[in-house]
Amino acid sequence: MYQASTKSIRSQFERQLQGIQNDVLRMGALVEHSCWLAHQALFQRDMAAVDELKRHDEQVDLYYRQIEVEGLKLLALQSPVANDLRLIGTLMQLVRDLERIGDYAEELGEVALKLLPYPPLLYNPDLEHMSNACRGMLAMSLAALTDLDAESGQLMKVKDDEVDDCYDRIYNLLAHETNIQGSVEPLLLTTLAIRALERMGDHAANIGQRINYIVTGHR
Repeated sequence: MYQASTKSIRSQFERQLQGIQNDVLRMGALVEHSCWLAHQALFQRDMAAVDELKRHDEQVDLYYRQIEVEGLKLLALQSPVANDLRLIGTLMQLVRDLERIGDYAEELGEVALKLLPYPPLLYNPDLEHMSNACRGMLAMSLAALTDLDAESGQLMKVKDDEVDDCYDRIYNLLAHETNIQGSVEPLLLTTLAIRALERMGDHAANIGQRINYIVTGHR
């Protein structure tokens, strides 16, 4: 009787834990779409994407709060073993990275809105490459999370170096710009954009490292 009861409790725990994992993946899909919307706003001047970004951010925040509450309930009401504790705790940290990436995507939409009155900048191709690199990092991190692939998680550091190199290159272009005609606002907004993208890359790299920790137990 006691053994059957223990199995039932464990089965319920595993269902609840799987529910949290599924919500994390749904939240990740929303954030990934937010990054695509930010890209469209910046490089296709799609202002409808800016409005959609705001709606996405609200949904992302709802998922973040829900996962946090469910994770805490699972820790408080169940008796997770060491591996479960590591998984739950790391997922709760990981969703914070996703939430921040979503925030930066919304910030990029606001930058795109303010850049709209100005002609496209000469270094837009470099900026677009940086945006694509960040989106690629996020896609890779979510795939690694789906498969709990520690090796892919570790590769994120290499990808983050590429994003950092893009940041340095564009920042140097901006810092040494001498042919400034009219307002300096586009330069300032571009600085905000590359900073947001650089931080998005950092958070995507964090996700990769967290997945590695979930699987291996090593940081």
